[in-house]
Amino acid sequence: MISANEGFKCSNCKRIVEPHTGGSCRNHCPFCLHSLHVDLEVPGDRANDCKSLMVPVAVENNKKKGTRIKHVCRSCGFEIFNRIAPDDDWELVCRLSRVPQ
Repeated sequence: MISANEGFKCSNCKRIVEPHTGGSCRNHCPFCLHSLHVDLEVPGDRANDCKSLMVPVAVENNKKKGTRIKHVCRSCGFEIFNRIAPDDDWELVCRLSRVPQ
């Protein structure tokens, strides 16, 4: 498994985001919850050519996988769920949970 757990400057809010310390790759900004469409086959491979902004649109509570944010790519429409991180802005997560799906 290829894995790239690095910090980045958020393409949406422009804040500096530190690498995730929870053992997996950081896949979204903890400040605004936006992401980039960078992974192709496995988390952290950074092999996708799309590289467009992925917008957080909803939250789901999954019994096996926990609370997850649904992201949709602005360019190609790809949808994916990503687990929340401990340092995510909880107020934003709660607001997303009230958005009808």
